[in-house]
Amino acid sequence: MPVRDEAAFIAQSLGAVLAQDYPPERVEIIVADGMSTDGTREVVKTLQARDARVRLVDNPGRIAPTGLNAALRLARGEVVVRVDGHCEIAPDYVRRCVECLAREQVAGVGGPLETVGETTTARAIAAAMSSNFGVGGAAFRTVKGRRMFVESVAFPAYTRRAVERAGLFDEELVRNQDDEYNYRLLALGARLLLAPEIRARYYSRGTLRSLRRQYFQYGYWKVRVMQKHPRQMRARQFAPPLFAAALLISIILSPFSVTARLALAAVTCAYSAANLCASVLTARKHGWRLLPLLPAAFATLHLAYGFGFLAGLVKFRNRWRDRRGRTEYLKPRAQGAE
Repeated sequence: MPVRDEAAFIAQSLGAVLAQDYPPERVEIIVADGMSTDGTREVVKTLQARDARVRLVDNPGRIAPTGLNAALRLARGEVVVRVDGHCEIAPDYVRRCVECLAREQVAGVGGPLETVGETTTARAIAAAMSSNFGVGGAAFRTVKGRRMFVESVAFPAYTRRAVERAGLFDEELVRNQDDEYNYRLLALGARLLLAPEIRARYYSRGTLRSLRRQYFQYGYWKVRVMQKHPRQMRARQFAPPLFAAALLISIILSPFSVTARLALAAVTCAYSAANLCASVLTARKHGWRLLPLLPAAFATLHLAYGFGFLAGLVKFRNRWRDRRGRTEYLKPRAQGAE
């Protein structure tokens, strides 16, 4: 569990891990804390005092990949399950992951994600993040009840053999390290499974401001993932940056060109119509009280990601031939180790 400043959620997130129905003597729990300052460490230590399986390690790098790698270097199991401090896994999560890995002969497995919010704004954000219009059809967010091979899964369980083959997480990537890691596994011929019986709940950001910051970073770092794995990119991932670029260019040129003003009006009207339609359909499914907030949530997702992607193109413009990452390989366990 790579965590940082998760005091509001860590008790229920770690508590869900401790409550697994898998044999407790066969589970170790490694929490890699990114030097939290909000009381997260104290909550973990309290739970650690009650359950000796919990191990708290420092993550001075303060980002998810350095935390994941710190934990992976210590992990002893045949299966590694990645859990965040902002999620809550079902009581049978580990057991079902282990069963799937053994039965399906895949490198990694995960389940559909139920995105929820604790306030009205957070629920609107969660609804937007669970819709095809909001996130472009990411299977683990939008597909329910189907068993399928996918390109990425949330909070996956990997076999140790797969981790030893793929290596550790890329510590260059502040965000999108999961996507990059799964793409790396796919390039090795591995398969990833989305299994409907594996259930987890993710708590969305509570404000549009925090959502904007999150998705700007997703778009920004997606450029480096694209540069390292260009064949894994899909057309839907280019829609937000193309929309952002069209807006930006038409706004800049509008004072000088009638055509640009017409283009700005066309782009704005087309997006507004699509946004409103998606908001109505989403509100009908998740509750009409969310309708006033959904257009802003959708726009925040798309514009933040799109402008983040454009910023990444500028920042990493000279790195198209650089597919290296700050990674290393996990040392194989000694033969016969537990």
